[in-house]
Amino acid sequence: MCKNSKEILEMLNRFLIYISFILFIIGCGIGNADKKNESNNNMINNNPIIETATFAGGCFWCMEPPYDDLLGVISTTVGYTGGKVPHPTYEEVSTGETGHAEAVQVKFDSTQISYADLLEVFWRNIDPTNPLGQFADYGSQYRTTIFYHDKRQKELALKSRKELEKSGKFDKPIVTEIVAFDKFYPAEDYHQEFYKKNPLRYNSYKIGSGRAGFLEKMWGEEKK
Repeated sequence: MCKNSKEILEMLNRFLIYISFILFIIGCGIGNADKKNESNNNMINNNPIIETATFAGGCFWCMEPPYDDLLGVISTTVGYTGGKVPHPTYEEVSTGETGHAEAVQVKFDSTQISYADLLEVFWRNIDPTNPLGQFADYGSQYRTTIFYHDKRQKELALKSRKELEKSGKFDKPIVTEIVAFDKFYPAEDYHQEFYKKNPLRYNSYKIGSGRAGFLEKMWGEEKK
């Protein structure tokens, strides 16, 4: 091979190496940009908006499970609200003289689940026509109430109740109250996630109280 040919070949090799290097740099830049965009998107998707919802639907043992497995629900806590006695005990609330109702408080990410969705779950787990309590439990501590935390929740709660009334699902008036939230007092530890700690007793109560049968009769086909 002549000298000129060798020089041309070496120049060509250097040129190819240079081009490969430039393409590598460009590729890294694009890759980093893509990773940065992906990271930004993840930050947006992982930026939850935490809100609180509070519902009274009779025995709070039965109102915690429907919310626990919902995507977007961060936590549930059972407790007492709606009365004037500070830091009441279960025994005090059970007398029906504290003004408090057994309730569940739900912390949720509103970017994943809406308050309207939580309302729908609430209506499908109670008898909203019973003014005396729920199923086998009687007394003001077992009343059904939506405790709204702001104006928007109030409007949505009123709207959902009106829609339920118009649906004709129940042949009796809807008596569930919608009132402003004040204070919430968590119940004793043994009541929290009772259905997990005492599944046999929980299931026996849910069936024996008539709740399970009522909900299956009213919503069973729709749930299927």
